[in-house]
Amino acid sequence: MEAAVAVMESEGVDTIFGIPGAAILPLYAALRTSSIKHLTVRHEEGGTHAADGWSRATGKVGVCIGTSGPAGTNMITGLYTAMADSIPMICITGQAARAKLHQEAFQAVDIVEIAKPVTKWAVQLKEPAQAAWVFREAFRIAQSGRPGPVLIDLPIDVQRGTCLYDSTVDAPLPIEVPEPSPQGIRAAVQMLLQAERPLILAGGGVIIANAADELRNLAERLQIPVQTTLMGKGAFPEDHPLFAGMAGIQTQTLWGNAAFLESDLVLAVGARFGDRHTGDLETYRKGRKFIHVDIEPTQLGKVFEPDLGIVGHARSTLAALAFQAQELAPPRPTGRWPERVGELRSTLVRRDDFDAVPIKPPRVYRELNEFYGPDTTFVTAIGLYQIWSGQFQRTFLPRRYLVCGQAGPLGWEIPAAIGVKCAYPDRSVVAVVGDYSFQFLMEEIAVARAVSDPVRDCHGQQRISGPDSTGRTAVRHEFRRGPALRRGRHRPRQADGCFWLPGSPGGSPGGHRRRAGVGDRGGRARPGAGVGRGDGEREANAAMGPSLDNIVEYEPLPNLVPTANTA
Repeated sequence: MEAAVAVMESEGVDTIFGIPGAAILPLYAALRTSSIKHLTVRHEEGGTHAADGWSRATGKVGVCIGTSGPAGTNMITGLYTAMADSIPMICITGQAARAKLHQEAFQAVDIVEIAKPVTKWAVQLKEPAQAAWVFREAFRIAQSGRPGPVLIDLPIDVQRGTCLYDSTVDAPLPIEVPEPSPQGIRAAVQMLLQAERPLILAGGGVIIANAADELRNLAERLQIPVQTTLMGKGAFPEDHPLFAGMAGIQTQTLWGNAAFLESDLVLAVGARFGDRHTGDLETYRKGRKFIHVDIEPTQLGKVFEPDLGIVGHARSTLAALAFQAQELAPPRPTGRWPERVGELRSTLVRRDDFDAVPIKPPRVYRELNEFYGPDTTFVTAIGLYQIWSGQFQRTFLPRRYLVCGQAGPLGWEIPAAIGVKCAYPDRSVVAVVGDYSFQFLMEEIAVARAVSDPVRDCHGQQRISGPDSTGRTAVRHEFRRGPALRRGRHRPRQADGCFWLPGSPGGSPGGHRRRAGVGDRGGRARPGAGVGRGDGEREANAAMGPSLDNIVEYEPLPNLVPTANTA
């Protein structure tokens, strides 16, 4: 286990999240003399989400630990979440002794077989001599190709064994970075130059590859507007003149859908064409060609067949496209198409300036946008509050908007925010949480208070999200002592601990008391005039629909300039 810990240290792991137990104690004994910090969580699923958030914020491999039996099964949701969103993570489980595995020993379960469908690799360490090399391979697999999670199962007798290992002659294994074919790059640039209304669609793969600079360079050289998917938010600054919004049937902007429908070519980089983005595929594909770039070959053609597929790492592919464009054509001036996208952006805008009480969801996000700086990290999960966030929240930097986009497990936000806070203690971290989601892993609030004493910069913004007995209401929740969202004449309200805005009768009561029960100071907000002080809008809903050209708007729109295809 000392060899395993040495490998983790050399791979850049500085924080591990977990819960000790009898079957994993030898690993914990080795951790005691290492430089790695350990944060004891309250639930193994919370540990996986914290490691997930740490990984998304840092770009490195997150690690969580649990003991045998139910600890491993509790990690499955976190493994699935990381697998779905391509997050490199390693889960380590304790296990009964090898001789007892066939005898239904206490807390002995075949976690490797259980985890295989939701991991890139699930392995049980069979011999002590394999320890360093299995851990090395786990880190390589987690980061190679399309990143994802790995599970390592450690029988207690193997943990107690010894091995020969010299850290001075060992190093991380090389990570494969597939380069795009020159023929594909040349064909793609020719298609971009010939198109009249091209778009670049940046998915989560651009952020995973740390390719934001290469994306911006290509867009500016060819003057191509850029859209992001939900997972790609932050890959391109949303105040850039070439930002073209978001297309989709849930998390989208009105002008983003309009721009997409007017486009004639889409260069999709690191995007999966998820169903909540595309909606009706006939509408999504009609009238435009597609170039699909992905590091994983089997992603090409999975949802629909692109006109050109390119296998390659997002960063090297975008760099190669920009270099090839430089060879084939001079830099482009701003043309009619970027100007058209600017017109759509300035006219097809949903309102967020509501002053009415009950408070409408768009206003909450407007105040979030106005109050928090661009370096703030926002963490959100699933439900209407995610959709509102995608429609109204602005993001300017990579790895500052973290969302469990594909799996959508309730309870993800708080532990994920803890992981971010552990990675960047001085950064403001804001969790956008639904009250039902909050209840799934609300015990991790006690862990949040342990991250610093007290937690002064880990914020939370809660919303009650369901079409259920809780209603739909804007809810304020804050861990921080300091300025809260501005209200009225932009005067800061001082917050102390947590504030809870009650939902409709029959909903989940006593949120402030639940937080107090895990050691968080809190209060119950009473109806008033400002965000966090008054009832939320129980009738509002999010603009959604079955296709990009059929989105139901629940709020009246301002007078708009008609859209039209423009050459």
